[in-house]
Amino acid sequence: MKPIVLMTQTHTYEDARVRIRHLPFIKPVPLSFDERVLKSHYDWLIFTSKNAVNMFRPYLEHVHIKNIAAIGEKTKQYCDSIGLEVRFYPNDYSQEGFLKTHPIQKEDVVLMPSSIKARPLLTDSLISQGIQVTKIDLYDIQVVQTSVNCAVQAMNENQIDAITFASSSAAHAFFKTAPPKRTHFYYAIGEQTARTIQQYGHTCIKADQQTLESLITKIIEERSKT
Repeated sequence: MKPIVLMTQTHTYEDARVRIRHLPFIKPVPLSFDERVLKSHYDWLIFTSKNAVNMFRPYLEHVHIKNIAAIGEKTKQYCDSIGLEVRFYPNDYSQEGFLKTHPIQKEDVVLMPSSIKARPLLTDSLISQGIQVTKIDLYDIQVVQTSVNCAVQAMNENQIDAITFASSSAAHAFFKTAPPKRTHFYYAIGEQTARTIQQYGHTCIKADQQTLESLITKIIEERSKT
């Protein structure tokens, strides 16, 4: 029988190897910002998530951009799907991976629309390299408490075999409720998300790559060991 996996990212995902229940723990909420920043010319536009692309899309026609960079496979795929040519995206789908290999030059001008809760590592590191960065707090993250409550209930009633987390925000939303401790049950994309789960005193298993496909592969591998 296929394992039942509860996936908590904002966007749906399908994988024939498992039965997926989709319960987003968070949702993006747009924020207002000073649109005068759109009048400048930028050498690079950096998207760090699919949510950022989707929420910045209405503003694209109002800003002059030479190059686009993206972090994450889904982010790049979404850019491709709406006709945005991505000049650079790292094989390591993380801010750390981006910083190791990016082609942005000193004194380049960068626009970065992202969540107000985004880690400052990327922005701060680029600025320290002499790159001019304009950060737009494009959206905030709101917890979908009904989804979190449903997930805890599903756990208690043994209706699911694993829960996946694709962001620290989703992990915070769930583990603040003090859910039961389980082994081989919580799975994470990325080192940062895994660390967030561990901060709450829970163990988790990290995908080998920062993709949802790799996450499902890891679940199947771990279940085959038990």
